[in-house]
Amino acid sequence: MDEENELDENLSNIIILNDENGNEVQFEFLDLIEYESEEYVVLLPVLEDDEEDDGEVVILKVDDSEENSDEESYISVDDEETLTAVFEIFKEKFKEEFNFTDGE
Repeated sequence: MDEENELDENLSNIIILNDENGNEVQFEFLDLIEYESEEYVVLLPVLEDDEEDDGEVVILKVDDSEENSDEESYISVDDEETLTAVFEIFKEKFKEEFNFTDGE
């Protein structure tokens, strides 16, 4: 695979969301996880060159309340139990691809 195709493939996994201040933030889409009849996206923040990578992912719930919308909406998840369960599913699914460490 040449660099241009690889770049196009990487860009196709990029999702741009707005933070609480209205700033655009880029995330790499890692996976879609179904848990208790709900769907959750697992995203990795795309960092600028001067930012340090802490390896933390963001888990958001897919908001399906806007059925006529062309774009998906995401809602933050406050329930620690749900976040942990979704992340455990993600870790099990990708244990061969990522080196997971337990951060404290």
